[in-house]
Amino acid sequence: MKQAILSIWRWFDTSSDTPAAEGDESRVDWLRVVPFIGLHVTAIVGLFLVGWSWVAVSVAAALYAIRMFAITGFYHRYFSHKTFRTSRPMQFLMAIVGASSVQRGPLWWAAHHRNHHRHSDTAADVHSPVTRSFWYSHMGWFLTRAGFRTDWTVIPDLRKFWELKLVDRFDVFIAIGLAWLLFWLGGYLGEHYPELGTSRSQMLIWGFFVSTVVLFHCTVTINSLAHKFGRRRYKTRDDSRNNWFLAIITFGEGWHNNHHHFPGSARQGFFWWEYDLTFYILKVMSWFGLVWDLKPVPAEFRQRGRIQS
Repeated sequence: MKQAILSIWRWFDTSSDTPAAEGDESRVDWLRVVPFIGLHVTAIVGLFLVGWSWVAVSVAAALYAIRMFAITGFYHRYFSHKTFRTSRPMQFLMAIVGASSVQRGPLWWAAHHRNHHRHSDTAADVHSPVTRSFWYSHMGWFLTRAGFRTDWTVIPDLRKFWELKLVDRFDVFIAIGLAWLLFWLGGYLGEHYPELGTSRSQMLIWGFFVSTVVLFHCTVTINSLAHKFGRRRYKTRDDSRNNWFLAIITFGEGWHNNHHHFPGSARQGFFWWEYDLTFYILKVMSWFGLVWDLKPVPAEFRQRGRIQS
């Protein structure tokens, strides 16, 4: 009973983690992942119950785009790799937007990703489809007891910000807040603009549940698919690949072999024909002083280590 209560409490406070018994680290913490399962079930079942409207689908698409950029631009390229600089208020704001994606907090995300680059496609890489199964690399790894933990030793630069630690600790409340806001918006539109054909439940299902589930699975394709399918331009220590389709749905993250070749660049599409929406948005933000010092790809790195085909 005590363990069950602790698992439920961890839904709301990620800092309440404790080491699991020896040999239990790789096991799925089923009680703790109930919300994740519920997210998927609600999204699928809800679609059959609430119907659709253009406004609900548009809100879902907009939230997919906004939160995808928060993940790719800030969780990944900023918090994980420090490929540009920004202000403390901006990093806090984007940490909040990223946390609304239900992909855990920015410190947890950055720590796991930094370890991924250290151990990519080795036995120590917890989400490698090369050393593990597809489904484990896609989502099984972070449902385990070990996967829930944050390796604080690899993020000393981030843990000094108390506000980021707060977001990381209570990230679930940000997601709940977004869900409530969408529920309210659906009710407001349904009452004042009935011609739009939406409602509280419809806006909640499409804007939060469907958008979040699609966002999640598109994001983690970079773990599972971008190490199995695509072309390798550079000889890296891992099996990372460039995949043009994944680059479209993840706003440029699909140029994954490029990224593993030189992870220090704010741009992952190394050449002009490699579509990288995240970089384009960051570039526009830099014109307004919201971000700066975007690190480029050194010219010599574009040719160094190329695989001759």
